[in-house]
Amino acid sequence: MINGFDASKLAALPERERRMVERRQALLGPSYRLFYDNPLHVVRAEGVWLYDADGEAHLDVYNNVPSVGHCHPRVVEAIARQAAILNTHTRYLDDTILDYSERLLATFPDEIERVMYTCTGSEAVDLALRIARHYTGGTGIIITENAYHGVTTAAVEISPSLGSGVPLGPYVITVPAPDAYRAQGRDVADALAENVSKAIAFMRRHGIRPAAFIAESIFSTDGILPDPAGFLQKTLAVVHEAGALYIADEVQPGFGRTGSHMWGFMRHGIVPDIAVMGKPMGNGMPIAAAVMKAEIQDRFGKDVRYFNTFGANHVSIAAASAVLDVIRDEKLMENAAATGEYMLTGMRTLQGRFACIGDVRGAGLFLGLEFIKDRESRAPDGALALAVVNGLRDRRVLISAAGIHGNVLKIRPPLPFSRKHADIFLETLESVLTDIV
Repeated sequence: MINGFDASKLAALPERERRMVERRQALLGPSYRLFYDNPLHVVRAEGVWLYDADGEAHLDVYNNVPSVGHCHPRVVEAIARQAAILNTHTRYLDDTILDYSERLLATFPDEIERVMYTCTGSEAVDLALRIARHYTGGTGIIITENAYHGVTTAAVEISPSLGSGVPLGPYVITVPAPDAYRAQGRDVADALAENVSKAIAFMRRHGIRPAAFIAESIFSTDGILPDPAGFLQKTLAVVHEAGALYIADEVQPGFGRTGSHMWGFMRHGIVPDIAVMGKPMGNGMPIAAAVMKAEIQDRFGKDVRYFNTFGANHVSIAAASAVLDVIRDEKLMENAAATGEYMLTGMRTLQGRFACIGDVRGAGLFLGLEFIKDRESRAPDGALALAVVNGLRDRRVLISAAGIHGNVLKIRPPLPFSRKHADIFLETLESVLTDIV
């Protein structure tokens, strides 16, 4: 795990944190992991700040789940108000889910007309895979080499970033991520489409019918690979020509994070067959969804009864509705675009000073800063990235890393993150690099 706490260093922790880690290990077991060499003990949060047990404020430059900010008062009020009125499931008639569904679908292209609710993004991915396989009659799924799509049995089978201890599914084929920084002059649109076409041909040669290609539009666990905008169009055409579906994973890039569009796939001028979203939908409440074209959902719905006991429960729908209100009223998409561009400019200034910064890229408030050993070879430097992550944590700025080599800072703060917060991040990053490099 990138940026994971090394349990063998437990004895080096202060007594309070050491005892907490020991309790975790005894109660939760070894599968649960912590961030940072010095794990953070948080007790409350507000906006873009997390506060530790000693009352120290830590700038959150990483957590996308509280999309409109930690403990946003409008979301908190909506949750509390609805919890005092009614909280049950979707097998009763109610206007609340219908009103929200109309608002949600209105943010998508006209071709996307149906929504199905779950509690988590993993469940939404799982459902999307079921629907794609049912609609196409195929089983084959194409993903990128370091993708992450969730933790259900079906989702981990298409999540190679979870490591060798989690094997891929028998009908899953990986393709290289569309890395413009290492494309050596080749068009990434052509390269990705060609690789997907080869994967489809490989499947057919082995008697596997392709069902879907699934990808985040910003390829976050592959290293945050957003550009050039539009490069997914050729891949969409290849997928459709093969009779497969295109699934857009919007759990991380969705809800205005990329700044220019509500959904990440829109930057590329494509319309997927299915799109999935996760807990940023409700600012961390257990609500997620899959949206899709009507003909796809019709075929599935006629043959398969679907019910998720508390997917789209009243309290979670209230939170999700408040999130849409806040994104609109506080102009968070516009903030993401402006602050993201400001951060890119600042990071490019640092790139000019520090040769270890190979590339800076991103869209809105989803940015990547890549560390390399030298600019001639562009060899990734994961060790340096990890040192920077922990150096920032020691200065109370929270970040993590991504990419198959763990050498890309993954910059993905709550959407209210502003220029003043960006300045803190940039100044602290400069200080860390000055000390380390």
